[in-house]
Amino acid sequence: MKVGVLGGGRMGAGIAHAFLLAGCDVVVVERDDASADAATARIRDSIARSVERGATSANARVLESALAVGIDLAAFAGCELAIEAVPEDRALKTDALRRMEAVAPEAVLASNTSSISIDALASALTSPERFLGLHFFNPVPASALVEIVVGSAADPSLVDAGRGWIEMIGKTPIVVRDSPGFASSRLGVALALEAIRMLESGVASAEDIDRAMELGYRHPIGPLRTTDIVGLAVRLGIAEELQAELGDRFAPPDLLRRLVAEGKLGRKSGEGFYEWETP
Repeated sequence: MKVGVLGGGRMGAGIAHAFLLAGCDVVVVERDDASADAATARIRDSIARSVERGATSANARVLESALAVGIDLAAFAGCELAIEAVPEDRALKTDALRRMEAVAPEAVLASNTSSISIDALASALTSPERFLGLHFFNPVPASALVEIVVGSAADPSLVDAGRGWIEMIGKTPIVVRDSPGFASSRLGVALALEAIRMLESGVASAEDIDRAMELGYRHPIGPLRTTDIVGLAVRLGIAEELQAELGDRFAPPDLLRRLVAEGKLGRKSGEGFYEWETP
């Protein structure tokens, strides 16, 4: 199976890594040569760590031989599945999907969006029946879940195909109808926003708010640390999307807006609600 991934950042590289470990041929397309080189290094490093951990019995060199990274979207020709993993911006994703459809008209297209309406994205496509959401979670190699988001125009057979692909890469699929925030983002953001409001009003420290959920409710990671891992700018974008669709209960707290404006984006920048070692 040949899989295309548009975007080789943290999410796109993780998605590529997952399909490579499942034995697929993977093509990653980036916007320029420097980004393509960075994506190649990111994926190779991820493969090396999987081999070291014993997460795969395959040889790193064999896995890398199934990977092609470049800047020409025409490389998606012949893909059975093509996934966009560009930043969470509706216009950017719409443009990406249109370009992908033009070069790979026979492929099933998928968006890795965490909050943007699948029906809204599908409306820009010539064949919306061949499009669905595949919401992967960060970090992809360690995450067990993928959310399959089904739009109103999707061919019913895509659900079974999506389940098969996700199970093939060793993850568990859930199927949700297209709705604001789907299931995971809507619940996760609601919890995160309330935790941020509590921190903002001085209810407790970030550590103690997280500890309450980790020890009291058995969450593996608290909502503020999770927000740092996801990225504060990503959380802000999802919250704004949900506020527009569902009302002010999803209004982003001022603290979240301020941290993003200051460039404190979480783990990727080295500081958010916690301090992190920068990658």
